[in-house]
Amino acid sequence: MIHHVWGLLTHPNREWQQISGENETVSHLYGSHVLVLAMIPVICSFIGTTAVGWHFGTSADGISERVQISPTTAILLAVIFYGLILAAVWIMGNVIAWLARRYDSHPDVNRCVVFAGYMATPMFLSGIVALYPLIWLCLLAGIIGLCYSAYLLYAGMPPFLEITREQGLRASSAALAIGVLVLEALLALTVILWGYGTSLV
Repeated sequence: MIHHVWGLLTHPNREWQQISGENETVSHLYGSHVLVLAMIPVICSFIGTTAVGWHFGTSADGISERVQISPTTAILLAVIFYGLILAAVWIMGNVIAWLARRYDSHPDVNRCVVFAGYMATPMFLSGIVALYPLIWLCLLAGIIGLCYSAYLLYAGMPPFLEITREQGLRASSAALAIGVLVLEALLALTVILWGYGTSLV
């Protein structure tokens, strides 16, 4: 698992070729990669919101405005957040499979879910900033993670799904557009959940 993470960050083209040749199953992907890395934003958010608290800036009188969530509420929200992340990977895999139906290679859903799971690696890693939950810092890390995931999408789709680079460019652009919508929905649900948690404090 760790070698794929490092490879995707340092030499993604070569790593995609290696991952593609492994013919990994979805259960193995989740067990060795997604379930582990998806814990990063969840655990970091739990620690950040309970020990540090969301930082919303400084009030007019110079007092730092922080809102902490009780551990009991945070555990419930963390479980829901974790489930949403796992579901988002599966949804994106199915979206990619649907987009790739038109091509001769006809990649199956399992292969596309595996691709989506590895593609999301930078997004998982960006969740570490939630240890110190500043709104602007979390947004910046999320944008950087999204941009690198988009790069992995464009670089990896042609070799992984065995389609031409031109076909990969079209499919990647469509997948990225849908992926951004899925991400926005996930972020909206996350904001609602954590906002609900702060209202219970």
